[in-house]
Amino acid sequence: MVNPGPTINLFEFQEKAVTNLINLTTKTDAKETIVMKAPTGSGKTIILIDYIDTYLSNVDKKTAFIWLCPGKGNLEEQSREKMIKLSPGRSTQNLFDALLGGFAEESTTFINWELVTKSGNIAIRDSERKNLFDRIAEAHRKGTEFIVIIDEEHSNNTVKAKSIIDAFAAKHIIRVSATAIENKRFEFFEIDELDVINAGLITKALYVNEGITENVNIDDDFNTLLDLADSKRKEIADNYKKLNKNIRPLVLIQFPNGQPETIEAVEAKLESMGYTYDNGMVSKWMSEDKKDLPDNLTDNDGVPIFLLMKQAISTGWDCPRATILVKLREGMSESFEIQTIGRIRRMPEAKHYEDDLLDFCYVYTFDEKYKAGLLANVDKAYETRRLFLKDKCKTFTLEKEIRDLDFNGLGEREVLHKIYDFFVKKYALTNDKELNQTKLEADGYIFGDEIIGRALHGKFIRTNMVIESDSFYTTRKRVNTHTHGIELLHSVDAIKSTIGMTTAKVKVILERLFRQGNRGKMNLLKLPTAEFYAFVVNNEHKLKEEFKEVTSDMAVQMSLNLMPKKSTFRIPEQDFYKYDVGVKNEIEYLSNAYEGYTSGYVTSLVRSTSEMLFEKYCESRDDIEWVYKNGDTGQQYFSIVYIDALQHQWLFYADYIVKKKDGTVWVIETKGGEVKGQDKNIDRQIENKFNAFKNYAEGKDIHWGFVRDKDGELYINNTEFVSDMADDKWVHLSLVI
Repeated sequence: MVNPGPTINLFEFQEKAVTNLINLTTKTDAKETIVMKAPTGSGKTIILIDYIDTYLSNVDKKTAFIWLCPGKGNLEEQSREKMIKLSPGRSTQNLFDALLGGFAEESTTFINWELVTKSGNIAIRDSERKNLFDRIAEAHRKGTEFIVIIDEEHSNNTVKAKSIIDAFAAKHIIRVSATAIENKRFEFFEIDELDVINAGLITKALYVNEGITENVNIDDDFNTLLDLADSKRKEIADNYKKLNKNIRPLVLIQFPNGQPETIEAVEAKLESMGYTYDNGMVSKWMSEDKKDLPDNLTDNDGVPIFLLMKQAISTGWDCPRATILVKLREGMSESFEIQTIGRIRRMPEAKHYEDDLLDFCYVYTFDEKYKAGLLANVDKAYETRRLFLKDKCKTFTLEKEIRDLDFNGLGEREVLHKIYDFFVKKYALTNDKELNQTKLEADGYIFGDEIIGRALHGKFIRTNMVIESDSFYTTRKRVNTHTHGIELLHSVDAIKSTIGMTTAKVKVILERLFRQGNRGKMNLLKLPTAEFYAFVVNNEHKLKEEFKEVTSDMAVQMSLNLMPKKSTFRIPEQDFYKYDVGVKNEIEYLSNAYEGYTSGYVTSLVRSTSEMLFEKYCESRDDIEWVYKNGDTGQQYFSIVYIDALQHQWLFYADYIVKKKDGTVWVIETKGGEVKGQDKNIDRQIENKFNAFKNYAEGKDIHWGFVRDKDGELYINNTEFVSDMADDKWVHLSLVI
């Protein structure tokens, strides 16, 4: 008889969760996959341990549990240790134990995802030991059933991960995540965050940017945020002392990328405040750099009070004394992933103190975008499926183009001329710099020597309320050219992506157009250095759109100097397509080049309107041999080179290749059409792509065309591009193909 060990004391909401799991894994008509949405701090590990114990004791002993954990934070070791403590009579093992002894009934195997999903790992490599798949097959032969638990499941949703899960052929798969979204193809239930709060397990609420005020003047991001965080830490520490609690609140400082210069700046700031690695007040946990991490880091009385970390620590790490999160920016367009907030919502003693300062947690950040986290395909209404090519399509070839690396496009001076001419024409600019500034300002450009930003603020009880909030304060930073140079470069980087030039060259162009001290004829403004910095940063999005407009002007697609490289395209023998799991009245599209391709791959969830209509049109025809849907990017797909107005090369991936039964080959690009007279096309390069496509097809034994939709019908054009679909050049598709 198995000794179940000490009774696990559960809160009512945890007991209810265990009951839900038992019911959903025992009822005869249950779906294979069960998703449990569990807020961080709800005790999901305890819930799962009690569920396993209950299932093995009361439902089916001839079951082996597989507990898959993300590779970050040693979560599989933490979870196993907790099970040994709470349910010592149960058999637990790690992956290497299983490789040696197999998967015995009534066992729970804790597996780190990275051991089975990274290429070259011994766990799935043939060797002197039986590999993972052999041991799984062995257990199946003995009649052992599997139930797979996927903890923090959003972290690993890859093809290799799916193959591992499929190998277990589990009776049920239980997915657990704080960011799950209900999906009709799975059983789903959610633990209410308010129940977790009322149990005292997590803070009553979180404050974002407490102390920030409207139009606050910021000297420096790091200085402002760290000063606010340290002040709050001291307040919290004092209140714990008043309660005779030996709890040292921990401040987490999160770097999205961990750039050395950013880390060094923060380390210098902390040192100026009296906190260093040497005096034990600071620790660092980066994937490639761990420094001064004491064994008692996560204990309530741990010595370090600042922990420098990257995004990687956002899953599976448990440190209840972490109360404050400082999220720094290393770029201007980063998003704050709210799952990170879970790291600071736990109460250090799993109870509230009825002290608002201690019963809340605190976030300090100047991020302006917030998102739920890394939602995997499993949380979406579609999934990615692999399809295999039909034999009749395997011999098809077509010449494709790739970039000519010896062709550089227009030089810096020519690009400067084009951008200058564009601004002069669009805004009627003259040699009067003050008047030019007035005209640009009237059109929405921001001027001044302050960098304008936004900072979320407020009190939030439910974590997801952070995403929905529109409560922002305006922040102002007077430009310091010594410290804000990195922000300028980030903005220049964003702008350069639209014209395919180096950061240095784009910065020079911007300086010649707008900065004081340039005596050239193409100087539109005379901004002092600080105002120039602010102008580029504050108007980054607007400048980016202007530069896009410059490149979208019609270019001459044939150049004596441009010689695109040629190679042979073959349809990939296997490929991955998005599949709408909620598709109704599913039918197979027999005309598609891949086996098993159905209407589930052709819904509004995964295809544009023109794509849907085109595939349905081809399926309705009896003279189509096959239709291939090309990929959007990648060396394995069919591509054509086009050049923009600055003579820079880009790759264009036409949407479809169609072979008719008479041997005729059509290459088709679909674009947004018209609705109620409004143009739905959003591709500014459509005319350049059209002309490049036309040049490519000349002299080749293929047909081509751009296809757009209007009033539910498709029209094709392969003569001369016009955007107005009322023009005669747009011909009904049935008259051409």
